[in-house]
Amino acid sequence: MSSKNKTRRRLARTFISGLLVALSMPPWGWWPLAFAGLAMFTSLELTTSGPRQRFTTGFVFGLGWFFPALAWMWFLTAPGYIIGVAMYASLHGLVSLAVIRGDNNRSFLFLSPAAHMLIEVLRMCAPFGGVPLATLGISQVGGPLHRVASIGGVILLSWLTWQVGALLAKRPRDFSVDHQHRRMLWALCLLVFVGSYVAPRGSNTGRDFHVVAVQGGGPQGTRAINTNPRDVVERHLAATRTINNNDNPIDLVVWPENVIDVADFETSEELAEIGAEASRLNAPFAVGITEDVNREHFTNAQVIVTTDSEATDRYDKVRRVPFGEYMPMRSFLKSLGAPVDQVPRDALAGTEPAFLDVPTATGNERIGVVISWEVFFGGRAREGVKNGAGFIINPTNGSSYTWTVLQSQQVASSKLRAIETGRWVVQISPTGFSAFVDPEGNVYQRTGVSEQKVISRDVAIRSGQTLYVALGDKPWIALLALVFLIGLINRSKTRPRH
Repeated sequence: MSSKNKTRRRLARTFISGLLVALSMPPWGWWPLAFAGLAMFTSLELTTSGPRQRFTTGFVFGLGWFFPALAWMWFLTAPGYIIGVAMYASLHGLVSLAVIRGDNNRSFLFLSPAAHMLIEVLRMCAPFGGVPLATLGISQVGGPLHRVASIGGVILLSWLTWQVGALLAKRPRDFSVDHQHRRMLWALCLLVFVGSYVAPRGSNTGRDFHVVAVQGGGPQGTRAINTNPRDVVERHLAATRTINNNDNPIDLVVWPENVIDVADFETSEELAEIGAEASRLNAPFAVGITEDVNREHFTNAQVIVTTDSEATDRYDKVRRVPFGEYMPMRSFLKSLGAPVDQVPRDALAGTEPAFLDVPTATGNERIGVVISWEVFFGGRAREGVKNGAGFIINPTNGSSYTWTVLQSQQVASSKLRAIETGRWVVQISPTGFSAFVDPEGNVYQRTGVSEQKVISRDVAIRSGQTLYVALGDKPWIALLALVFLIGLINRSKTRPRH
């Protein structure tokens, strides 16, 4: 076989390995493919020769992974999608360039997963706050490793997935492996897996909240600037008017993110309309609103409305969607002729903790709240639970996106947040998907896209903390960095075997 044909075959196999990882994620969700893809990629990484081939291996793997799994970005910003995929793939190319050095690869089996995971941590944080979608953790919420999230969140779950994939890789004959390292890595993976089934999960308080979630329905692939906001309100009012509380008294009705778009909610007719429904059902509402601040800014919040038509508590979204709710580098992009008018105003970021207090007959019940994009960041849900939330709501709005890549990954992220915190999560969207998720990550009453539907369930109020709630992400990031440094030191001190 000619050299060119070998190169083409190698590139094709590398791209397929990344594609297998992508197909392990929602909306496809074939979780075992993540291990097959990572094992295949690791084998290819081990057989690279020369800096160019090393970089190309990691880069092409990243293309196979991110082009399908981040396809939702096309509907947000097509140039940003291309740039983002190329940038993330390049970072993995740089890791592949760095982790293989000549014949001295004895630290590779733990050095490579740690290094690639540090790049994934960077992707979750930067630029513009990060893009924590299409992670390995998201791919494993339907598999046997999912409970690991209760210990170390998406970071530990993603590392474990990559580490197992690397250990399953077929090694070339001349690969110098330290069998003690290999046994220790398998033992560590097993310890993390078993530990996740005995780690604290929180507990039921014996109290329930009867929650009703309202999905108004309507078309997808629409933008706020091209939509009459009153149409969205009318669809949700129509769905709400089908509810009665004769059989089971309602404790909370939840409307999705930014269903109400007004200049000032306190003086709007929408507040009176929702208050009337709250009075009819004898239950408070949690409604998503956007309000005008000035010509350049608006707010995005979830507000509690009582039976007296009063807005008693409010949470303003902290994590905003770049290029969706605000335009980074607006002046610079405008000078280049970019369509910055697609986001005519920037959302102001909130500063308050991620919880709301819901009035009850005996006082208040505290619930966590993560608005839309925030559900992809474990720290947002964790913050509400650390402040005493008994369950979590995720009001969202995915109507701007066609297909279901983003919406499916959001359901998977709601499952991760439920497992991480040991709390129920109520996800509610105007056009889908809406669902209830229990602390084990099981999904109930998931709606279809664009349908108008009301779902309800008794949600257990829970207390206690998981290890992830207690520790957060920082210890696991520090451990990854430590493992990476140990691998580099071990590689530099150990002479290659001949």
